[in-house]
Amino acid sequence: MLPLPPIDVQDFQQKLVTQFRPWQRSFQFWVRAVDIYTGYKVFQLRVSLVKDVKKREEMWERQHEVAADKIYAMCSDLGGFFLKIAQIIGKPDLAPAAWVKRLVTLCDHAPATPFDAVQLMLEMELGRSVGEVFERFDVDPIGSASIAQVHRARLRGYKNDIVVKVQHPGVQELMMTDIRNLQAFALYIQKADVKFDLYSVTKEMEKQIGYEFDFTREANAMERIRKFLYDNNKRTPVVVPRLIRDLVTRRVLVMEYIDGIPILNLGDEIAKRGINPGGKVAAAAKQKILQSLTLAYGQMILKSGYFHADPHPGNILICKGSEVALLDYGQVKDLPDELRLGYANLVLAIADSDPVRASESYRELGIKTLSMCENELKELFKLAETMFDTKLPPGVTMLQPFSDESSIKKIAVQAFPEELFSVLRTVHLLRGLSVGLGINYSCAEQWRPIAEEALFRAGRLKGKDIKATSRRGGLSRLLRRKR
Repeated sequence: MLPLPPIDVQDFQQKLVTQFRPWQRSFQFWVRAVDIYTGYKVFQLRVSLVKDVKKREEMWERQHEVAADKIYAMCSDLGGFFLKIAQIIGKPDLAPAAWVKRLVTLCDHAPATPFDAVQLMLEMELGRSVGEVFERFDVDPIGSASIAQVHRARLRGYKNDIVVKVQHPGVQELMMTDIRNLQAFALYIQKADVKFDLYSVTKEMEKQIGYEFDFTREANAMERIRKFLYDNNKRTPVVVPRLIRDLVTRRVLVMEYIDGIPILNLGDEIAKRGINPGGKVAAAAKQKILQSLTLAYGQMILKSGYFHADPHPGNILICKGSEVALLDYGQVKDLPDELRLGYANLVLAIADSDPVRASESYRELGIKTLSMCENELKELFKLAETMFDTKLPPGVTMLQPFSDESSIKKIAVQAFPEELFSVLRTVHLLRGLSVGLGINYSCAEQWRPIAEEALFRAGRLKGKDIKATSRRGGLSRLLRRKR
């Protein structure tokens, strides 16, 4: 009988940890998610017995603070995909103030991969040593997110600094585990509480995040969007970094370094310069930033259909002269023309306060709703504003999907096209930015001329139906050519 080969105990332990890590992660998620959810359900019963309105509000604030600590701990401890969840729900217009205060700090604070692992990844992907490629490479990353981290460096023979984006090893499998758990939780929530097709939303998230692990795809997206914005404007509304094309692989992406401050730090920076954050100069700067972002997104979504789908604060830098730089093109979306034009029609319906047109647009887009109230048309239009416009409806300072007065409670969304989720998420992130900057504005009103041009070019809108404000803009030349 042949002797058995010796067992490598360390290797065996590592394989065991790797095999059971997804199970351990799933267990951690469900224990914490159920605790947070049941905490709210029990609290809802308790607070319903209290008659005093002021006391009820105080009780809700305390409950939100307790939940915020638990959500923060879950997202921080698990990292990965849950950092993206924190980015989505931690917005001033969507989540309670206590949640926002805790979650907003998680935008760019994923645990960093040790430098020896980064060096190994770089040398495997680039086929050369770090010393051969880079004249200088900062060991400490300037930012670490859910999928990758970025280092500042300088290439040999270059005068300017560049940024190196390196994927975290082993992160893809864990994030896919997280998404499957979230999908199961979403199915339960949409049946029990929120009458919205959350499962389709999570399916689109799964598809989009799967793309983020291929940096060659991100590089192509960056080049395509950069060319589109620079070709369609005398001066591009947002800056898109230039690639170092021969240093792009599936897990490494090298691009120019852009000097700027994160948009979250804008208020502090304004105060440092001795400018009153609530004064006219600060307000004008904030207005210019929002106008630039809104114009860029209106053109990308309605004119091209191919757009950057992740405008969370960690991806936006403010440069000199209130210039805006848009980073991270891992999440992009290419809308089919029928959805792009259907959304353009919905934009006009919202901008013109036309409930009938909004209802028609919902049907065209494949959004299926079920009325649960008397005034269906009014509530459906309110839902359209809530979902697809940055301007909060009159009297609303924060969206409350669990509230009995919520449009989602009154108009159940039974089916929601997966491909539209990226538009929905983008609008909500823009709204979060606007609320954070203290400016309540309508992206639908800003996008009306772009939507009219898109529909006119497609033969779905006649010249006589175009608003005078649009005629005075870029559509006038197009109308003259058509005549």
